[in-house]
Amino acid sequence: MQDLNWPFQLRFFIALGLSFLIGLERESSGIHTKGRVFAGVRTYSLIGVFGFGCGWLSSINVAWALPVGMLSLAALALAGYVGKLKSDFVGWTSEVAALVTFVMGALCLLTDLWVPMALGIVSTFLLSEKAKIEKYVVSLDNAEFLAVIKFLLITLIILPVLPNQEYTEFNLNPRRIWQIVVLVSTVGFAGYFLTKKFGSKAGLWLSGLLGGIVSSTAVSIATGRIARQSPERSVNALQATVLASSIMYLRILALIWFIHPDLVRFIWWKMILLSAVGLLFAIHKEKKTTDFERPSVRTLKNPFEMRPALVFALLFVVLSVLTILVQRFYGSAGLMTLATVIGVTDIDPFILSLVNQTTITQSLVISAIIISMMSNTIVKGIYFGFQAKEVRKSVAWRFGLWALLHLPIIYLS
Repeated sequence: MQDLNWPFQLRFFIALGLSFLIGLERESSGIHTKGRVFAGVRTYSLIGVFGFGCGWLSSINVAWALPVGMLSLAALALAGYVGKLKSDFVGWTSEVAALVTFVMGALCLLTDLWVPMALGIVSTFLLSEKAKIEKYVVSLDNAEFLAVIKFLLITLIILPVLPNQEYTEFNLNPRRIWQIVVLVSTVGFAGYFLTKKFGSKAGLWLSGLLGGIVSSTAVSIATGRIARQSPERSVNALQATVLASSIMYLRILALIWFIHPDLVRFIWWKMILLSAVGLLFAIHKEKKTTDFERPSVRTLKNPFEMRPALVFALLFVVLSVLTILVQRFYGSAGLMTLATVIGVTDIDPFILSLVNQTTITQSLVISAIIISMMSNTIVKGIYFGFQAKEVRKSVAWRFGLWALLHLPIIYLS
């Protein structure tokens, strides 16, 4: 919303208040660290007022006011930094904060108020959270940092330059395809960091819950390995596996909502019902077990790498074309067979390619989605049961009954 008509006096006091806020943080930081500060509350307040005054001179056609004011302040900041070189407290933070305060004061007069307010509040937050930010940087894994850079690359650089039009008779839209890749990768990326942060603290249950956001199939393999290595933890591992599988339905429902919101009103209750069944199976505990070390699923890898993203895009395109061809030549039966076979692997590309189609009837799309999830549920039970000998009977009835419940849900309207 434009706010250029706000009164001059109000803008002045906002500039003064924001400058005071930054100065308060800087002086407080200097007191706590017992270090030398470049400037305190009064000086930063004066810098903000100075910037506001230079902005006012610029608004009345004194063109040199802003650049000369900025250069003058930069010279003072440089002199202050040179003075600090004689001590052990060396850093540019306070000097840069002074320059930001000057710019913020000028912008309070020249632009919409949300711009300088955002600068002031964000700057104060970054200054005050120094310890937490440094702690996070120290704990940041280099591979994770590179993954973040790659995420920004394919989101902010690659996505905007892709053509937004359909090609071939299969209506393949490069930007639409890449948007789906970014969406799925973002969900997995968030789940990875949540699992890393909280998984080791809450044990298998929370690891299963958060791991289901990344990949419930990967969770079933990881927890199966835990059950094989530590049979006394088999029950807890099974509960984590079932919980991760129940989260799969909610994750896919969220992805469908982002891509095809109109389909959600026909399928949401089916997905929630199947997820609730899984949750009940996860809660049910047949025998007591101990979990002294509270293990977590630590085998989940960072889901955001360029190669998996490209593989997902390729799978999405191939399955989009294959789905149309199978439905064209073999009809509904062929599509259901394909859905069953696809369930052995990662079902996300298949389901999203189905949702993205406009030539397949809605009821057939929903049925194929449920069939693929049923097949995937059976496969995850096999993955886990093969490794967890102690609880194979429990695995069989849970995953078997869960898979069978998909069949009546397909025909319920």
